[in-house]
Amino acid sequence: MYQSDKRIEGFSSQTLKAYKLLYTLLIRFFKDVDVQLDTITAEQLKSYLAKSSESPKPASLAHRIRFMKSFFRWSHEEGHIPKNPAAKKK
Repeated sequence: MYQSDKRIEGFSSQTLKAYKLLYTLLIRFFKDVDVQLDTITAEQLKSYLAKSSESPKPASLAHRIRFMKSFFRWSHEEGHIPKNPAAKKK
């Protein structure tokens, strides 16, 4: 649903492709097992960013942060999660 909304908003196919990859990496970090979207905390996102910042360039890390902020803001606004854990990320 997130991807469909972003497509309607006019995001390019390249951006959507990158966001899909970033979503996959985020889910893989949380082991894609028992983690529900509404249970992810700001501390867990910090841990994810710290771990993922070991290898990517600063621009790639900035893109991950933009994706996280966008995705969790959308999830919160759509009512999928009660609180946005990425709201305070810079």
